Amino acid sequence: MNDEYPEQGTEGQEQDLGAERGRVPAPASGDATRQAVGLPPTGDDRVDTALAGLGRLPGAPVDDHVAVLEEVHGQLRDILGELGEGAP
Repeated sequence: MNDEYPEQGTEGQEQDLGAERGRVPAPASGDATRQAVGLPPTGDDRVDTALAGLGRLPGAPVDDHVAVLEEVHGQLRDILGELGEGAP
């Protein structure tokens, strides 16, 4: 259960993380794509690469937006998870 939002607990809500990331191809160049959408560097190459995926939204069919957003969200969630593994 989520302490901050108790009515929005996540127990029993399984997610297929692989499916979220596998639907849309990764961007060819993270730096060029990130700059194209106007995002400044974060200082973490993994985060910058994930956010570069947002550069695929302009000009993409609206039906593809959900897949792109889920992929970026999944990548960012994985990065946060890796950071959390190092905490006591």
